[in-house]
Amino acid sequence: MTTVYYSPGACSLAVHIVLEWIGAPYEAVKSKIGSEELKAVNPNGSVPVLKEDDGWVLTQAGAILDYLAHKHPEAGLTGGDSLRAKAEAHRWSSFFTSDMHAAFWPVFMPFRYTTDESAEARAKVKAAGQEIARKQFAALNAHLAGREWILDGRSVIDAYAFPMIRWGQAMLPGGLADFPEVQRLHDKLAADPAVQKVLAREGGK
Repeated sequence: MTTVYYSPGACSLAVHIVLEWIGAPYEAVKSKIGSEELKAVNPNGSVPVLKEDDGWVLTQAGAILDYLAHKHPEAGLTGGDSLRAKAEAHRWSSFFTSDMHAAFWPVFMPFRYTTDESAEARAKVKAAGQEIARKQFAALNAHLAGREWILDGRSVIDAYAFPMIRWGQAMLPGGLADFPEVQRLHDKLAADPAVQKVLAREGGK
């Protein structure tokens, strides 16, 4: 059975959601980031981690989501099979990995980005991260205008977006008020029964 190691509120939420959408049996293991138990399957101590029943382990959310989409084509979560559709899927996966996710590191961990230990310095780092994140949400908001999903049909990319949209809702001044298309996607995903099931399992985090 496929096993996913997750931490509530982290981007592993995306993998958890996709496994529910697929509907095949899986096990979800709640893990503490950096714990020895998690390092036993991923030496970096980070989530998500996917482990197959033959012992094969895959890390990195984008890679896991792409793997699951193509392992289970019957679920229709790839976003399309043409060369350009695949390129768009990789484009948006890279966007969430590199642009959106990275924008939040200064927000979550400002101490990593300054040698000045004062509260004022860390507040400035956090504010800079929030502004970068807002730019990424503006790009996503523009892309979503007139679209139901990020790609042509519901895909793993929508699941990938969801935890980061939730971060924006919680961590940006004004939340998503300036990004109505992003808010619409959030609400659509939040109303999905599979997403609600996962959020309940993860404790609503």
